[in-house]
Amino acid sequence: MSSRFAPTELLPWALSQLPAGGVDASPALQLVAGDASNRRYFRLELGSGRYIVAQAPPETEKNEAFLSVRELLADIGVRVPEVLGADLARGYLLLEDLGDQMLLPLLNATTVDRFYCQARAILLQLAVPAGAARDLPAYDETLLREELGRFGTWFVVALLGYSPNVQEQNLIEALTEQLVASAMEQPVALVHRDFHSRNLMPQPDGQLAVIDFQDAVHGPVTYDLVSLLRDCYIRWPAQRVDRWALEHRDQLCDRGLLVEVEDALFLRWFDWMGLQRHIKVLGTFARLYLRDGKPGYLEDLPLVIHYVRQILEKYADDEPAFAEFGDWFDTALRPLIEQQPWGAPQ
Repeated sequence: MSSRFAPTELLPWALSQLPAGGVDASPALQLVAGDASNRRYFRLELGSGRYIVAQAPPETEKNEAFLSVRELLADIGVRVPEVLGADLARGYLLLEDLGDQMLLPLLNATTVDRFYCQARAILLQLAVPAGAARDLPAYDETLLREELGRFGTWFVVALLGYSPNVQEQNLIEALTEQLVASAMEQPVALVHRDFHSRNLMPQPDGQLAVIDFQDAVHGPVTYDLVSLLRDCYIRWPAQRVDRWALEHRDQLCDRGLLVEVEDALFLRWFDWMGLQRHIKVLGTFARLYLRDGKPGYLEDLPLVIHYVRQILEKYADDEPAFAEFGDWFDTALRPLIEQQPWGAPQ
């Protein structure tokens, strides 16, 4: 694609941020894959140099947060893209080009332990700057509830066309109460909030670079861990996931970043945090399709639904709210889900 898909002033602005001279060819911007936001990314090639030029509308995108979180992550040693220029008024960013290789297609049963060891090492870095993380927004009850509310609004009502009655709304609220309480009782860390295989970029020097961090908050220590291990785009055996989670717990404790936590409690934190995330994601992916015209996320819904049902079933015998929500989900929603083009079970 040519630069006509970008604002006419974007290319001249990007060139103005770079040293002049030495390039005879007429440069152009080429559109590259975007993400779930309103940001658009273009690649600029000048001789042997490659750069990413981002158009991030300031009305909708957290550009100042992107810059401040990037600086924080760089200060603690996390590999993030260099910023070569920024115009916050227009929402223009000139960034280091980290390439196109996401971690996701490199993951398989043989490689996953090595790559997840690297990724969990980054999470250990994020757990260190508790003081610095407190300068970020808090992952508080208001935000947790807003996220969980997307499920009813966008997934249940808007996507499936089902209107819960008062009793059904009450059982959704009962589960919400338990998930929020579990999240709020956890130790806190710097939370990336979308830490998964599509936001980790293997680099030629062997490092994993981190992108899409502008939504970072100060919140529950298990959030990024479950985002990684119960990735919405790839599935691993449950026992392997539990082993990875407890290994990470041990590493946090060994480094003095977490007080001793029994296996059962840590796994409950981990499981319930994942359930909160995946219920939220059902609503978020539905919203991306219905509001933002991004149907590609629908094909990922069956795996997310699998995660939701897995944890509901795991705790149903001991937690009435989980059992009642799970029964309602299977009775009222699953028949509607199975009618959808994307609704094949995992």
